Amino acid sequence: MDHTALIKSLPPKVKTRLLTRSNRAGLRHLAFYLSALTLTGTGIALQIPFWPLILLPHGILLVFLFTLMHECTHQTPFATPWLNDAVGHIIAPLLALPFIWFRYFHLAHHKYTNDPTRDPEIATEPRPQTMSHWLIYLSGARYWHAALPRLWANASGQIDAPYLPTRRHRAMQIEARLILMLYALAGFSLIWTPLLIWLWLVPVLIGQPFLRAYLLAEHGLCPPVADMLENTRTTFTNRVVRLLAWNMPYHIEHHSLPNVPFHHLPALHELIRAHLKSTSNGYAEFTADYARTLNQER
Repeated sequence: MDHTALIKSLPPKVKTRLLTRSNRAGLRHLAFYLSALTLTGTGIALQIPFWPLILLPHGILLVFLFTLMHECTHQTPFATPWLNDAVGHIIAPLLALPFIWFRYFHLAHHKYTNDPTRDPEIATEPRPQTMSHWLIYLSGARYWHAALPRLWANASGQIDAPYLPTRRHRAMQIEARLILMLYALAGFSLIWTPLLIWLWLVPVLIGQPFLRAYLLAEHGLCPPVADMLENTRTTFTNRVVRLLAWNMPYHIEHHSLPNVPFHHLPALHELIRAHLKSTSNGYAEFTADYARTLNQER
């Protein structure tokens, strides 16, 4: 049974319940997340004893906002559409990832998941095949190297990927220009205070490798087939990671039925768990498995 047949086999009432979105669930999770960010950010801003040690957890919290932004492209974290859009746009400049552009990039990824020629995730950042490339991938260097040129290209109207609809080109251009303006203002602020360096720039740089390792597990080592039960991985992990990633470790579940909001993914997981074909018992296990597949370099 493939994912299409499996999802069709779910009773209509069950599917309706799974697809129900909730502002309450989304705002509760967001409040918890922002509380953690405020706590780490305050410790850094006040330079409490040993404050440099807080930079890493603060950075991990910042970069894992990507998982919320990703959910916002599906309009699932909140029941109110404009709230999903607002949160997605607020996160975008923190990660140098324009929200409108990413929505269509990500929808193409769902349409062509793990297809080596059509999945834009693979086309823009091929999965590493050697140890040196793997380390570069984990560092986030390629991500940041592509981020500003992408923003500049969008701002100047150089938007030509086939998955980006022409009717949205102008919106993408305006979005990129606004983000670049925010960066210019942030740069000016450094004249008076280096606070943004410690609250944003350094943390996102040192936090990015943890997000890279997490993202690689979503489809790495999965076969290039159409069945979401095979081309995507669910990683069994602890509650802290699931909270951090808005339940996206349940990734087969997400790809099989993308309109299920994060707070219902555990329930969907219980319904289809017996049919999952690509899984790992934790990110350490996946990382070790991936490392063993890397080609030896001469």
